[in-house]
Amino acid sequence: MRRYLIAGLLVWVPLGITLWVLHFLLTSLDQILLVLPESAQPRALFGFDIPGLGVVVAFLILFLTGVIAANFFGLRLIRAWEAVLGRIPFVKSIYSSVKQVSDTLLSDKGQAFRKALLVEFPRPGSWTIAFQTGSPAASVAPYLPGDHVSVYVPTTPNPTGGYFLMLPRSAVRELDMTVDEALKYIISMGVVAPRAHPTRSDVNTTPGYATPAPRTPSEIRN
Repeated sequence: MRRYLIAGLLVWVPLGITLWVLHFLLTSLDQILLVLPESAQPRALFGFDIPGLGVVVAFLILFLTGVIAANFFGLRLIRAWEAVLGRIPFVKSIYSSVKQVSDTLLSDKGQAFRKALLVEFPRPGSWTIAFQTGSPAASVAPYLPGDHVSVYVPTTPNPTGGYFLMLPRSAVRELDMTVDEALKYIISMGVVAPRAHPTRSDVNTTPGYATPAPRTPSEIRN
């Protein structure tokens, strides 16, 4: 009975959590429909709510915003809007900080959270996984001896909290795992181990060596 109960939990727990997360996201995004006039909302038009319509509306808003921001006139409009926000004392600090972080994380040319690293933390001999976020700022780098990198060490199981460190490049080890695999490893407290990636040592590189051809069924029987 215990074995069957555990087998049932292994089926329903991931499915239940997945459905709960999806329901939360859909419910949250459906709230965007509240910005529409009451006469334009689905309940007024069709007599009932349409679950998931907020996702479609949010996607269209993001897409249209990107189209506008990608052309010359839209870019000038956004810059004018940012200039207005930059003159508001309290809003200026919040908007500029959030924009710098989002530009760094979402930019294709940025190096933030592109590499998973192995670092010694919080003491020598104790290792943990970190993410490279870039290089020390120009105002800080002259005070650091040698070449350094900026890393973020997340906490477990909540990776949104952590520590920012500047370590010598020679003190970090780049891991052969994706950022997604590293996050799963951290959130699961080491239970969900990343899959093994093939390395060059796994392939025979002896000169003149050729991979043998697969045998035919008759050869296998013989």
